[in-house]
Amino acid sequence: MITISKPTLILNKERCMDNITRMQEKAKNSNVHFRPHFKTHQSAFIGNWFRRQGIHSITVSSASMAKYFSAYGWRDITIAFPVNLLEMNILSELANEVNLNIILDSTEVLPYLEAGLNYQVGIFIEIDTGDHRSGVIWKDTAAIDKIMEHLSLSVKLKFKGFLTHSGHTYHADSPETIRDIFKDTVQKLQYLKGLYQEAWPDLVLSVGDTPSCSLVEDLGGVDEIRPGNFVFYDLMQYSLGACTLNDIAVTVACPIVGRNLSRNEIIIYGGANHFSKDFLFRSNGERIYGYAVLFEEGAWSHPINGAFLSDLKQEHGIIKAPREVVEELRIGDVIGILPVHSCLTAHLLKGYQTLEGENIMY
Repeated sequence: MITISKPTLILNKERCMDNITRMQEKAKNSNVHFRPHFKTHQSAFIGNWFRRQGIHSITVSSASMAKYFSAYGWRDITIAFPVNLLEMNILSELANEVNLNIILDSTEVLPYLEAGLNYQVGIFIEIDTGDHRSGVIWKDTAAIDKIMEHLSLSVKLKFKGFLTHSGHTYHADSPETIRDIFKDTVQKLQYLKGLYQEAWPDLVLSVGDTPSCSLVEDLGGVDEIRPGNFVFYDLMQYSLGACTLNDIAVTVACPIVGRNLSRNEIIIYGGANHFSKDFLFRSNGERIYGYAVLFEEGAWSHPINGAFLSDLKQEHGIIKAPREVVEELRIGDVIGILPVHSCLTAHLLKGYQTLEGENIMY
């Protein structure tokens, strides 16, 4: 039984484990390696649920996160973030303990890695296939050649393959557009593989966005997938068509601290400090920071019709709702909010409580 006194991330363990199983089965059926991204849940406890599914390779977003999971026995880790030279001591320490892969997109960092690392690391070259966040533009083979030339002569830096994150799927206007982006991504990576496979026959093509991995039935054409958000899903994924409401495995339980009947608003203890500022739009242009749900015995309800988190201050949240909903709920009650972005929400709240009342921290 859940007990709430402050904003608390509530976890539906059954949904979470179903999401893991479904993605694992898709990877297996597509004959691709599954290296899930752990930045969403950030929890060694939840990491064990992956282990029970036979998963032993993971992705993280920082050296400190890699260090955290290595302490819990994970020995095959990719840090899918541009290498941070100011953490060289941590990287070198990790390389002595685990099979560590890092990513880069220029020759600028290579001399520092050669000088600072004491042990071999795997190197993925990050490729920009359309997201334009970081990475070498996929057709800039001159830049890729310079990196490859250095790696071919290195003892410490072992080339592993090409890695990308098709983050532009998050701006897609339909599931079909997401599938088209995946197809385009595969074609660009396959082009590079064709150029370099003779010299590097074991090179890996690695992709990692949840919308593509959720909506594309056959993920063949690449060698590895690294989705992360799928473990919980959220309203962003629901809006993209990547999941159903019944796949969303987390909600934020928030105490009701006030009501404004003249504006049909409910004030909750739960603000930007707990949800971040990510939002969706309603058809009339209003912002949605989450959908409101009610807690039932061992579950939460479908979203309350017409009730949504409309504004966030640092600690306050404001829910707009139909008049009868505002009148029915009372100060001291607890209401749930399905988050727009579960990754940021999980990071901010630093732990979970299951529907059964079990506390999971990290």
